[in-house]
Amino acid sequence: MTGRSCLTVVLAAGEGTRMRSALPKVLHPVAGRTLLAHVLAAAPAGPGTSLAVVVGPGQEAAVADEARRVRPDAMTFVQNERLGTAHAVLAAREAIAPGADDLVIAFGDTPLISADTFARMRAPLHAGASLVVLGFHAADPTGYGRLIVDDGRLTAIREQAEISAEERRITLCNAGLMAFDGRTALQIIEKIGNANSKGEYYLTDAVGIVRESGLKATVIETGEDEVRGINTKAQLAEAEQVMQARLRKAALDAGVTMTGPETVFLAADTSFGKDVTIEPYVVIGPGVTIADGAVIHSFSHLIQSSIGSKAQVGPYARLRPGTSLGEGAKIGNFVETKAAVLEAGVKVNHLTYVGDAHVGARANIGAGTVTCNYDGFNKSRTEIGEGAFIGSNSSLVAPVKIGNGAYVGAGSVVTRNVPDDALAVGRSQQTAREGWAKRFREMKALARKPKTG
Repeated sequence: MTGRSCLTVVLAAGEGTRMRSALPKVLHPVAGRTLLAHVLAAAPAGPGTSLAVVVGPGQEAAVADEARRVRPDAMTFVQNERLGTAHAVLAAREAIAPGADDLVIAFGDTPLISADTFARMRAPLHAGASLVVLGFHAADPTGYGRLIVDDGRLTAIREQAEISAEERRITLCNAGLMAFDGRTALQIIEKIGNANSKGEYYLTDAVGIVRESGLKATVIETGEDEVRGINTKAQLAEAEQVMQARLRKAALDAGVTMTGPETVFLAADTSFGKDVTIEPYVVIGPGVTIADGAVIHSFSHLIQSSIGSKAQVGPYARLRPGTSLGEGAKIGNFVETKAAVLEAGVKVNHLTYVGDAHVGARANIGAGTVTCNYDGFNKSRTEIGEGAFIGSNSSLVAPVKIGNGAYVGAGSVVTRNVPDDALAVGRSQQTAREGWAKRFREMKALARKPKTG
């Protein structure tokens, strides 16, 4: 909509009592992103756009904070009494009054709505419509308000209790989302009354007011899945299924190899490079980027991590927030990482915890190694140098630094820094020191030996 200003008002004040949760309804997640965040990400953005979020009493902090996290430009307004959708819209009267060219009304619990649909809703306004209502053809329209259309014009929204026998056959239903000509929106919405059994102000009554004013109301259609509203945990699970199907298809279309896509769970912001392979039963949470040629093996769980090109993860690996793997790094089975940078070529093949650490290129960390990063009061860091070798069942007690090319014998408990190219052996291995020293000298000699062929 080049050249047209737009205000989007997102209604997010619902109590969500049927969710049976202390968490505000719009803050429940789908594909690692809150319901509200999905809607705000799809809402019109860029020059000439503005955004208002209407929240309920007692939700100001949590919901408003989430709105501003996703859209720093978001204004928030409180609907102190829940007296219907039109009443909720007027809670943002201050934002509506300046009169943007387009006014879009959305709901914070419809996470599957797309930016394309918002754009299609605005297009008829540019062509002279005063009101656009989003509709869908329901497989089972029972319970939905029906859209009554005559010669391309929307004449009424008829609720289930009011429809005639003939109108019951109509499958075109009201999705709730609307777009108004911003120049007349406020006066139309202010005319909506509450002469109904609940004494509430319903936005659907705007259709009749537009018609009585000699203005045009019309309908834009979309698929039923896109306008799913979330009111229960069952509906939340259904929306998750739809979103996951979308994300998997997008990944496959982008060239990601998934042999069992129905078993893979992705986040809305997962980023893939070329020739990535995801094996079955992988869960990828928010904030994960996977570079070209990387392989994620089965039963791995990743969140807020960066996977370098040609790196391998798993099977049965857990990458926690702050993990960064360099090119060709390998994280094997039953390995857990957290706040750890592993440079190119690092190998951590099995049964190991690496947390609050930096591991230099080509270092090898043996099975059963633990970076002991927490002393019961503070977290401390472990530094492992390039080409270092950490023997199996070693405990590196942070803060500690293992130098470049250093060698830590199996079963060692390291509490002091180990210099570059030095040998460290724990107290329990003192009797085997000469054996370790011999092995260390052999490894160094082998490393210096020129390669042939």
